[in-house]
Order: sequence, then structure tokens, then C-alpha cells
Amino acid sequence: MRTGVIGTGRIGSTLARILVAAGHQVVLANASGPRALAPLLAELGPGAAAAMSPVEAAGEADLLVLMVPFATVRGLLPPHVVRDKVLVDATNAFAGAGAPADLGGRGSSELVAEWYPGARIVKSLNTMHFETLAAAGTAPERQGEHRLAHFTAGDDVKAKEIVAGIITDLGFVPVDTGPLNSGGILQQPGGPLFNRPLTEAQALAWI
Repeated sequence: MRTGVIGTGRIGSTLARILVAAGHQVVLANASGPRALAPLLAELGPGAAAAMSPVEAAGEADLLVLMVPFATVRGLLPPHVVRDKVLVDATNAFAGAGAPADLGGRGSSELVAEWYPGARIVKSLNTMHFETLAAAGTAPERQGEHRLAHFTAGDDVKAKEIVAGIITDLGFVPVDTGPLNSGGILQQPGGPLFNRPLTEAQALAWI
């Protein structure tokens, strides 16, 4: 399976690094174009490639991870390009000064699902700081019951299983938080699971 990562800031680049280290093929895209990705591609080696645009990356990937600012998600891709694909929403909806955006009680991934009808939306990979993500999966003290959790919320059971498999490959433990609405709200800014490095047991206490 080839994973597309759209957005190559600190968190997107970190995800690309640990995916390649785990043996996954990745295709990367950002707003600046492939030339800006040259240093990262040189670091990652043959397991990574650059797409000319997010649309091209979406077409080439089997599974797509959105790691861009939430405000840019709507209209980023033609909906038909991601129809029937697993689309991991790793974005976070913030208002000014780092406060959670007021979405009227809705989960941000619910909105993503409306903008991309037919995509198999999973909310995941959005709760962990990039430095924790970079170090925790292979840290000796984070093995076994001490592995940190990544969460999956969604209404497509098979899509969540696919994402859970990737989480396991990366050295984390997948924890299903439930449907896209209620589970996604637990994970997004302001929710009890956001930006907390939690083990599976600790996470389950919040669900």
C-alpha cells in the first residue's frame, strides 16, 4: 500500500520519516511543489517520491493522509479523486491563538466527510506532537503495555482497520474511539485525547 502524505511541515515530514522507516512507500505533496521537497526526499531515500501537486499525490496513493491546516482542506482536492479511498483526516481545527474552533458541536472530520463524499474518512494521527511522534514508536521505554496510543474514529469499520494496521506498523497501539462524530470530537482540540501522550489503558479511561 502506498501512502500519500499531503502537507510536509514538521508533523507531515515526521510521519513520512517513520512510515519509510517502517517499510512503507510514501508519496509526498505540499503547497510549494516538488522542488521544495528535495532535501526531505534525499533523506528518505527510495521509499519516498514527490508528486507535482496534492491532486497528483491523491491519484497515486492507495491511502491519503491530510496534514495541512484545517482551513485549507475544503477545495484542496477534487472529490472524485478520493472517492472510495481511505482518507485520514489528521488536521486540527483551531481558532485564533491556538483555541479550538467553534464548530457548533460537530466534529471537524464530519465536515471533511461532507466536503469529500464517497471518501472513507478516518480521524487519526492528529493528537500527538511531532516530537513525541518522532521518538515514541521505537523508544525502548514505550514497548509492550507502555506503547503510546494513536486513535481512529470513523464510520467505515474496514477503513479503521487499515489505519490501525499502519499505526501498529509504526510502533504505536491503535485505539478505536468510535464513530466519526463522537470519536472525532474526543480527538480534536479541546477534547480529552488531544495532545496527551497516553498508553492504551490511559486512553480507554477517557473513552
